[in-house]
Formats: sequence, structure tokens, C-alpha cells
Amino acid sequence: MSGSGRTSTVSPRWPGSGSEPVWSPSHRLRWAAAAAAGGDVKKTTHPVKAILAGGLAGGIEICITYPTEYVKTQLQLDEQSKIPRYKGVIDCVQLTVRDYGVKGLYRGLSSLIYGSIPKSAVRFGMFEYLNNRMVDEKGMLTMQRSFLCGLGAGMAEAVLVVCPMETIKVKFIHDQSSPNPKYYGFFHGVREIVRERGLRGTYQGLTATILKQGSNQAIRFFVMTSLRNWYKGNDPNKRINPFITAAFGATAGAASVFGNTPLDVVKTRMQGLQSSKYENTLDCAYQILKNEGLFAFYKGTVPRLARVCLDVAIVFVIYEEVVKLLNRF
Repeated sequence: MSGSGRTSTVSPRWPGSGSEPVWSPSHRLRWAAAAAAGGDVKKTTHPVKAILAGGLAGGIEICITYPTEYVKTQLQLDEQSKIPRYKGVIDCVQLTVRDYGVKGLYRGLSSLIYGSIPKSAVRFGMFEYLNNRMVDEKGMLTMQRSFLCGLGAGMAEAVLVVCPMETIKVKFIHDQSSPNPKYYGFFHGVREIVRERGLRGTYQGLTATILKQGSNQAIRFFVMTSLRNWYKGNDPNKRINPFITAAFGATAGAASVFGNTPLDVVKTRMQGLQSSKYENTLDCAYQILKNEGLFAFYKGTVPRLARVCLDVAIVFVIYEEVVKLLNRF
């Protein structure tokens, strides 16, 4: 992939003619209209390819960035203690390594590995599904429509994957800080959570998770689309260098952190082992504000910022490169 900016006219290819996915009649009409007008057409990504590429990107990303997620969650949960254990990010890392070794920073990783692959698959699959129905005749997506596509993708991943995955992850991490941990692994932990609380127990904080994931992806895809449209200008087929994609992704990730960290804090509290003391999501937010102050809504922002910027940059780069590879077949 190069950033040469050369304009290339893509001629229509019908299903079966090469590397193109099987498109719906609406896609064929867009191709025909654009070809008749002599305009350039940006190829859309079939949702199935988006699912495969998104799943692979999500699995690779979480293995790289998980320690920052662990530290962020510990700091958010630590705020509930009468006597906080950690003084900050560095202190949390040092104490965790001292007590549990480096592998302690990866406690709960299994729950995210099992969840990150389907989460990213659902996210990108749903986004491309909505995108393919909202793009214009040149395959361009407006910023407003990208916001709606991202919102839909975030809500879908929240309900189907993120809420149960995050509930299990938070309970694992919270359990480790207890005097007598009771979970001995992913499957044992899941079995115990379901036995004690039922399947409903894996959907604690669903409302907060939908709000968080929906706003997360709405912000990220909005910023990403805005930056892409700005970079491409009047050439929808202009290629974007992977390093530029990474920079755009990191920017989109930072925007989502500052935009919805309060929702992330509420979600984490609603999924922790002490979630029973909150009546609902609104009550949780109220108690945090009343007892801990406004600053508590941004607890863990620094490690989350580091993780999310790296996360989004990696995911978007891997996703786009895998999609290009799949389009060759």
C-alpha cells in the first residue's frame, strides 16, 4: 500500500468475475450509475470479509495491549476501596508484578481473547453491512452517516458480545485483588458466575455497556471517516499508507476516550463484585458523583488512553490489510 495519491478508475466487476464479493442489486445499480457517469467508484467490503478481517484484527490487538486494560480496570475498581491500594499507574504495575509476576498483568486475558475475536467481527461486520446501505454512488460515506453506522455497530457488539465478556473480565480482575480468590480459570469462573447468578449474571451493566460501546464506535468511526475523507479529498480511490491509517486510528481512539470514559467507569462498577450495592446504571453514576466527586469519572483515563490509541490504530491497520488480502481471492 502506498500513499502516492494516484487516481485509478475502477471498472465494474460483476460477481464471479474475479475478486469481487457477491453484491446485492442495489450495489449493481450503483456500479452501473457510476460507470455510466464516467466517475470513479470505491469498492465496498462484503460483510463476511469484514467479519473475518475484524475477528483476526481483534485477536491480535488484545494480545498486544491487554496489560494496559488490566491496569485501567484495577484503578477503576480500587477507587471503591476505603483505603486505595494503588497510588497510580506505575504503582499498580509494580505491585502486580511483585505479587503475581509479569503474568499477573494478563489475568483475565482469556475472557477477552474469547470475546475480542467475535467482538471485532461483529463490529466491523455490522459497520460494513450498514455502510453498504448508506454510501453514495461513489462509495463515500458522509460523517453523519458514519456516526450512525458506528453507533449501530457499537450497540450490536455490546449486546451480542461485549457485555457478557466484560462482566466476566471485570469479575476475574476484581477477584484477583480479593484476599481469597475463588476463580481458577476462565471456564471455572464462567461456571461459578452462571451458577451463582444465572445467565443474567453475565449481563450486568447492559445499559451502561450499550451506551459505552455505542458512543465508542460512533465517535471512532465518525473521526476515522472524517479524517479519511479529508485525506482523500476528491479522489475516493486514493490509497492510504498504513502509517497514516494508524495515526488516524490513534486519533479516533483518543477522541473516544475523552468522550466516553465516564460511561466506561460506570460500566466497570456495574460489572464488579460489589455491583449489588447499585440499584441501576443511573444510581451507580449518582453514587460515584456524590461519594467520590466528578474526577472519579475519569479514573484510569491515562492507561485507557494508552491502550485505546494503540488498540484502534492496530485494529484499523490490520483490518484494512486483511480485507485487501481477502479481496484477492
